[in-house]
Amino acid sequence: MSVLLTGGLGYIGSHTAVELLAAGREIVIADNLSNSELSVASYIERISGKSFGFYELDVCERAALARVFKENDIDAVIHFAGFKAVGESCEKPLAYYRNNIDSALSVLELMRENCCRNFVFSSSATVYGAGSLPLSEESAAGPCANPYGRTKYMIEQIVNDAAAADGDFSAVLLRYFNPVGAHGSGLIGEKPKGVPNNLMPYITQVAAGRLDHLRIFGDDYDTHDGTGVRDFIHVADLAKGHIAALDYAREHKGSEVFNLGTGRGVSVLELIRAFEEVNGIRIPFEIAPRRPGDAAASYASAVKARELLGWQAELDIKAMCRDAWNYEKRRI
Repeated sequence: MSVLLTGGLGYIGSHTAVELLAAGREIVIADNLSNSELSVASYIERISGKSFGFYELDVCERAALARVFKENDIDAVIHFAGFKAVGESCEKPLAYYRNNIDSALSVLELMRENCCRNFVFSSSATVYGAGSLPLSEESAAGPCANPYGRTKYMIEQIVNDAAAADGDFSAVLLRYFNPVGAHGSGLIGEKPKGVPNNLMPYITQVAAGRLDHLRIFGDDYDTHDGTGVRDFIHVADLAKGHIAALDYAREHKGSEVFNLGTGRGVSVLELIRAFEEVNGIRIPFEIAPRRPGDAAASYASAVKARELLGWQAELDIKAMCRDAWNYEKRRI
């Protein structure tokens, strides 16, 4: 029996693949390499010492994905595949709706046809509307601030409806906060194509001299230092959360949602200062206008995941900054 990881060579997917293999699980990865590289597959095998099945395909192409189910005994799916940049989603909303929702529907339909009943979905804290902090699973979800978040919220509703219609279906919806860092080996990490949309790879590329300076989008938010506040979580902790979620899905029917975060808010300036302190590198920056769709502050209540999944984040901001730079400097 294998776990299918759609988008499994991406940033979060690759780290989850490593953790699954380390836990003795068999995996199959499907990825179209639109925001990843084939070399990541060899790094996963090098870290884990284990091989796995890989298919280069677009999950939206139902016929191609059907072959994966036909050729493998898939008993669970962790669905990572999808476009993921908040700013880009405001510029290209139709592309986000088409890609993210189509890919989820393809996966869910083929799971039903192949009697695969365990599903873990890569959702996002962007589904939350404006509300008091910390954000819990009971906080109001929607209206979301950007098309990316809206696609995640729509897919959550689709999954909930699928679970309600099929008493044997099990789904866990994981609302990520802000993953950063890299694997301790330095072999896999966040490697966006083009100018990074996320803060940490932007910082590391400035540190490596790939970019001249960092742009901070807004310093006039209603926060303690004027910059945005986020709940940064080490990607290795996040990956382990998926194993806990998968185990939960196999033991519980229906659909359940969990936050994956640390429960602590860190500002953009605080993250920059932490990176400078840990790695001894100055990060020059300039202030730019706010980006559409960005919230002033967002951080999690992670109590539910601790109580029901037996999971909690363990690595701190210093480890996130150290591991992110260790990955980046291997590529200089």
